[in-house]
Amino acid sequence: MTQLSIAVAAVLGLGWGLAADRLAARWPAHTDGAIRPLDWRTPVVAVVGAAAGGLLVWRFPADPPALALVGLVVLGVVVLFATDLDQRLLPDLLTLPLIPYALVLFVTGSSPYVHAPSELLVAAISAVILPLGMYLLSLPFGPGAIGLGDLKLLAGFGLLGGAWRLVSALVFGAVAAAIVILVLVAFRRITLKSYVPYGPFLILGCLWALLVLSDVAPL
Repeated sequence: MTQLSIAVAAVLGLGWGLAADRLAARWPAHTDGAIRPLDWRTPVVAVVGAAAGGLLVWRFPADPPALALVGLVVLGVVVLFATDLDQRLLPDLLTLPLIPYALVLFVTGSSPYVHAPSELLVAAISAVILPLGMYLLSLPFGPGAIGLGDLKLLAGFGLLGGAWRLVSALVFGAVAAAIVILVLVAFRRITLKSYVPYGPFLILGCLWALLVLSDVAPL
């Protein structure tokens, strides 16, 4: 039954990914008023949506409240992945609400990830220090090296998932970005001087940390 549920969730996630791609082609409105047609981004977002849907049910097979609460976040994160691929943009409408949402989950005792006040304190510190550190490190590389939307997402994700998941998401995103860049350079699709946005890889790291990463941090 669990395997069937995972398969159904993956199919639903695929549909959501396709819908997110079409939404991102229209919203936020492009400066030139154009609507992007189907292209390589469409199947990429669809696959990410399918993987997120299947992993969500795999991660919470017998916990309907956590499934629903994290599922809401996953829906928004897939849309963020689509908008970042389309316009290199993470809209405030989707990133900023994650901060109060994470706090409400903690206060009501329904957070699947952060349970004790000490965990929230460490999560809050990491949600401030790590995005700020990334911003400072990006300054020598010029404007756009890391977007403000990325930093807002990190702040909300840190409060939701905790310090362990935030750090892991950053590491996963960095490794994934490095692998993809090396492959594209090897096939001469880009050069080492080409701009490659980090946001989509960061989002993949967040999904991995929420849905796959172990609850137990290594000592």
